[in-house]
Amino acid sequence: MTASASDHTIIMIPARMASTRLPDKPLADICGMPMIAQVWHRAKEANIGRVVVATDSPKIVSAIRAIGGETVMTGKDHVSGSDRIFEALQKIDPEKSVSTIVNVQGDLPTIESETIRASLIPLQNPDVDIATLVAEITVDEERTSPNVVKMIGTPTGKDTFRALYFSRATAPYGEGPLYHHIGLYAWRRKALENFVALPPSPLELREKLEQLRALEAGMRIDAIRVDTVPLGVDTAADLERARKILAK
Repeated sequence: MTASASDHTIIMIPARMASTRLPDKPLADICGMPMIAQVWHRAKEANIGRVVVATDSPKIVSAIRAIGGETVMTGKDHVSGSDRIFEALQKIDPEKSVSTIVNVQGDLPTIESETIRASLIPLQNPDVDIATLVAEITVDEERTSPNVVKMIGTPTGKDTFRALYFSRATAPYGEGPLYHHIGLYAWRRKALENFVALPPSPLELREKLEQLRALEAGMRIDAIRVDTVPLGVDTAADLERARKILAK
């Protein structure tokens, strides 16, 4: 580990094979390596700490070990990536030396290392429990799309916000920018422990947005604005876009 990386920070990449729209998605080839390996490389390039892939699939374990990466096997019944990374954290760090966990989704092969590093900035405020990312919406149809989650927040500084709510609706009302929430989280360990112990909350179930559970429980989520939304690979068309991006 280099001097700029931290022994107290870990990047966790949850990955499973149960994708219905794109079967065996983590192993899809992108420029000569599985997609999960591309994500692992982006996480290593962020150089903020140890990188571990948490998975229930021996095939994903083999793919990551083939490039010299670290994995941990988890149960198959987790309903969210947060639950999976918490189990993995308990297995690999029972002494609780890790204090910050960055959850990078396993279907973001084009994510930039600078974007991952930016997720730690809001945690410089000791009052923040969870940090995340947003980007300003610039495409008109995304303003009304329920597939684009919006962060409703109040500014706390240059490009930083305290999140008040997240919604699939177009919000807030009126003139001004809208912010696309990017589902990458940096957790304080205690916040993650508290979160996974909570039952799903009413607004979480209504909006189908897990982060609302944290807000309803009184946790503080802050966000930092980044320039672009990383490509999430969910379909064959997304996969082709990722291949073209990384081929450059």
